[in-house]
Amino acid sequence: MGKLTYGAGIWAFGQFVDRYAGDGYGPTRTSQQMIEDAAKVPGLKHLDINVPFDIPERTAVEIKKMLDDNGLICRATTPHIYMREYVKGSFTNPDTKLRSQTKDRVREAIAAAEILGATYVKFWPGQDGFDFPLQANYLQIWDYTINGIRDLANENPKVQFAIEYKCKEPRVRMTLATAAKTLLAISEMKVDNVGIVMDFGHSLMAQETPAESLLLIHRHSKLVSAELNDNWRGWDDDLPVASVHLFETIEYMLALRSINWSDPILLDQFPFREDPVRALTRSIEIITYLEEVCDRVDINALNQAQNSQDALAAQAVIWDAIMQEKRLTR
Repeated sequence: MGKLTYGAGIWAFGQFVDRYAGDGYGPTRTSQQMIEDAAKVPGLKHLDINVPFDIPERTAVEIKKMLDDNGLICRATTPHIYMREYVKGSFTNPDTKLRSQTKDRVREAIAAAEILGATYVKFWPGQDGFDFPLQANYLQIWDYTINGIRDLANENPKVQFAIEYKCKEPRVRMTLATAAKTLLAISEMKVDNVGIVMDFGHSLMAQETPAESLLLIHRHSKLVSAELNDNWRGWDDDLPVASVHLFETIEYMLALRSINWSDPILLDQFPFREDPVRALTRSIEIITYLEEVCDRVDINALNQAQNSQDALAAQAVIWDAIMQEKRLTR
């Protein structure tokens, strides 16, 4: 694997709101301000950009100029299909008009992606799902999801789409909740241009092992993008890389190496109380260091330990690489 490149969601440089600080953490931010801050992060070159933009009058041509002026590249566009208007879902909304509106919003993101030069259009249907037992007809909302995304994929065969799965928030139970369910959904769609955005933190939340899910998604040729961050597993905290899960992060990076990943690694972070530029800079610093750790991993010894499922020997290999000396018995 060559030298890594990095990107982030533009939202990492915006204003953050939760249910307690409804007035937001920090001031509102314009697209110009967010892009300028992104350009301050050493090594950050790619942005995932929400559509619509910060103000209704803003055009993709304007955003493209902002990116060019700051030496940045649009990696993806993400349509807003999870805001208040979609409180009962986007693809799964019981209202036919709102399901149609969802498709129109995605079409806006597709048009913007063409102008911005984005590699893919991302689906994050965060309001799709249910909150209570008996609330939803499970097979019906599953079919709504399959049919809605399939229609867009067939309508735009040259566009690469990617689903970012997540188990909860804002819905208590999201429809596309895990790697396995998302792979099953894509299989039922029977289209070639829909894949998966593999978010490390979302995988932790789903009680998955991120490296395992990454490899399974790749095995099915559906890995479109890889995102790194961290959390405590109970919530999507979107912390800087390896803030909590050091070993799982190293394992994830080794998995990326094993599949010869060459596309950008995106940082999906929400620095509520930290300076965004510092927080994303720290993530890139940590990944750079962990790349050095991965360089030092004795792959043959690791493979030998894994082939015999010797957990202590496998972890000793990683500790040796971290400490740069052999201090643990095998």
